[in-house]
Amino acid sequence: MNIRKLFLSPTQIWMILGLIWLISNLSDQIWLILDHSIPPWDQSNHLTKSLQYLHALESPHFFDSEWWRSFWMISSKYPPLTYIIAALFQKIFGVGNDTALITNLLYSSILILAVYTLGKILFNHQIGLWAASLSMLFPRLYQSRLQFLIDTPLMTLTVLCFCCLTIWKLQKIYYKQWLWTVIFGICWGFTLLTKQSVMFFLLTPLLWLAISYIFQCKWGRILQLTISFIISSIIWFPWYRTNWIYLFSTIRNSNVIPASYEGDPPLNTLAAWTYYWQDLPSAVTWILLVVPLVGLILNVLGKFTKSKQEIEISKLRQGIIWLAIYFIGSYLICSAILNKDTRYIMSYLPILAIFLAYGLIQWRGKWEPVKWTTLGLVFMVMCTNLFPILGTDKLTVMLSSGGLFRPYLNENIPNTELIRTVQEINPYQISNLGVIVNTDFFNHNTLNYYGQVANFQVHGRELGNEEEDIQQDQKYFDWFVTKTGDNGFTRKPQLALAQKLETDKNFLAVKTWNLSDKNILTLYHRQLPSVIIQKSLKSYDKVNLDKVKIPQRIPSGFPIPITYEWSGSWKELKSGLLLLNWELIEEKENQTQKLVKFWIHDHGIGGGMLFGNYPDEQNFKVIENLGMMVPKDLPSGDYQLTGIYLNRNTGETYPIVVSDINITIDNNASPISSFPLDLVTRLRQLSLNLAQGIEGIYPIFDQVDRINQYDPIQDYLKQAEESLTYRLNHHPGKYELDWTYGLVLSHVLQENPKGAITALKQLIKLNPNNPYHYTYLAFVYLYNWQPKAAETLLKYAIELKPNTEEFQILYGISSIMQGNFLKGWLRLSPLF
Repeated sequence: MNIRKLFLSPTQIWMILGLIWLISNLSDQIWLILDHSIPPWDQSNHLTKSLQYLHALESPHFFDSEWWRSFWMISSKYPPLTYIIAALFQKIFGVGNDTALITNLLYSSILILAVYTLGKILFNHQIGLWAASLSMLFPRLYQSRLQFLIDTPLMTLTVLCFCCLTIWKLQKIYYKQWLWTVIFGICWGFTLLTKQSVMFFLLTPLLWLAISYIFQCKWGRILQLTISFIISSIIWFPWYRTNWIYLFSTIRNSNVIPASYEGDPPLNTLAAWTYYWQDLPSAVTWILLVVPLVGLILNVLGKFTKSKQEIEISKLRQGIIWLAIYFIGSYLICSAILNKDTRYIMSYLPILAIFLAYGLIQWRGKWEPVKWTTLGLVFMVMCTNLFPILGTDKLTVMLSSGGLFRPYLNENIPNTELIRTVQEINPYQISNLGVIVNTDFFNHNTLNYYGQVANFQVHGRELGNEEEDIQQDQKYFDWFVTKTGDNGFTRKPQLALAQKLETDKNFLAVKTWNLSDKNILTLYHRQLPSVIIQKSLKSYDKVNLDKVKIPQRIPSGFPIPITYEWSGSWKELKSGLLLLNWELIEEKENQTQKLVKFWIHDHGIGGGMLFGNYPDEQNFKVIENLGMMVPKDLPSGDYQLTGIYLNRNTGETYPIVVSDINITIDNNASPISSFPLDLVTRLRQLSLNLAQGIEGIYPIFDQVDRINQYDPIQDYLKQAEESLTYRLNHHPGKYELDWTYGLVLSHVLQENPKGAITALKQLIKLNPNNPYHYTYLAFVYLYNWQPKAAETLLKYAIELKPNTEEFQILYGISSIMQGNFLKGWLRLSPLF
């Protein structure tokens, strides 16, 4: 087809655009067919989120506000549009990395059309076609297309958004202005539902337009921009409203912390501002930087014949200025961010493609073959960059300094087999792997993803960084994965644990795999796991306590080991919550005396980790090896076990038959070694720190961060909520205040503002003189976008403790959230 004609018909243009799309996606699919690699850290994490959204969408409740809240909470760090679209594609084509990447067929078509449209309306269709071609040939972009990341959808929708904004800006017909106002608002909303960093690229063009229209008194245009924002907010606001509290930590975790770890240049150095400039040869190849630039210079010097498609000077100037506003603004904003990552700035590369296309088409007349040779050479570089063509490596690296991106051809990566092994050993429960190795193919995110593919039965979790964390991890994880040789980013305390496991009698190496790099991957399992589930031939109408193994004489104030053996139908066991009391026998026998000397050991059967659906007539035995905390200051004496079974699905309760299971507290006895405490007990213990205010909150969240690793589905929070709710409604007694603290913390950690507000109101009734109780409730009101209610409570807190800085900060925030910026500023400014 002769693209040099003065005009191309719409059919010819669509054919060329279709051919660009077909060739680029064909090369992607061939690469994916050849590649047998494993999605590394970030990719696996994103794929896991897509599976979780797929699971949520399989049983939607679109008219249930609680369903929507839990739906948006699945991804609290990144907006979920990428995951939702991938979930829909995986619903059609099946689960997996390659099927999730089929979404790029959609994204590449959008990107090609958006880049072509920008080039066409700002310059002419020839520049649009060349720019669309080049945008598919940039190494940074085609390498990104082969990985499941947020960056490709973000780039695509950002460029589409900018394209819609440009069309709206250039539109002269009034009703079409409003049409594109709506379209831009919708695109803007979907882009913000992809990632917040879209504003790094749109902020400068939007400010430029807003300021220009204000000076020109074009209030209708300002109104249209405002309407676009309102339309966009309908799309993005529900997610941001639910997860806004995490945005602050996300900024820190994705910017400040990585920058310090990776050694990125400080902002007061030239290197920080030239980082992305120096990256351009890797992003687009030297060929596409040099040839268009030379073409522009020679054209200015008058070395080429006059073009038959000469662009009007005013149109050319306006187009270049408009693209430069986007390009330079996004470059400066991204350079001003501490954490430098070449993926972060990808959304300016398609705009660079338009500049380069303009430079490339300057090669005219007898020099016209230069641009076609350049295009062919760049296409060849793409092929040799992606595919192992003999004898091309050195030339490819020379022309494209970003390195080779070849498919991994070795199929010997045993992640799927490792997960299957865990399932075979633990077929009836959710398993949680402590992953010590931290390389591309073997890390906690990757193994977690493969466990999610296996029907969400196996999870992978990262070990702590400190020696204290590692000691705790060794007690709580029943599974570990280690690897000899290079362990990537694994830290020294973690490697030390891997060495200990080789000789630790508590763990058994259940299977090893020989890897292609001559190293060995090992799967360890605890000899005496925390939960053991076995089929039973007996038949039970109710859950039965078969046996309790416990020390006979213990001191108070220390944890002790205890083993419960439960039997029953699968349905009853899986939905069972155990409300267990250890009561002083003397006090129990005296019916006139209120029960005050006892402790509780509430928890879900099997820690809530029972997995699968089996017939009601199928019975099982569940053995729990737990640590139980005996409160301090209990008097010496004999204590007896009593219990209630609570069905978590139906609310049904019945007493558990217990045959004289006693334990003696002797405060002169020595402490004994114990299993680790169950997580519900840990939560109740930590919640007591809430009474101390800020000083108590920090240790809570330090510990909760680790505890969450041991329960991959955080079911312990629900267990605590349900058990404490039952006790407070039926038998509050002596420990009502303590249990209410536990209920508050369980609701807060589940991000359930409605439940937290109810529990905190009860907490204030129980202890109205603690100013922190009012502050906690005020904070939850702020989280739930109820600033007026928060302000009222903060007044009480400030009256009780007037010089507390945190109270003043929250009061200022509540004023700002109500739109009273002056009042908020007056309150906050003295504090900073």
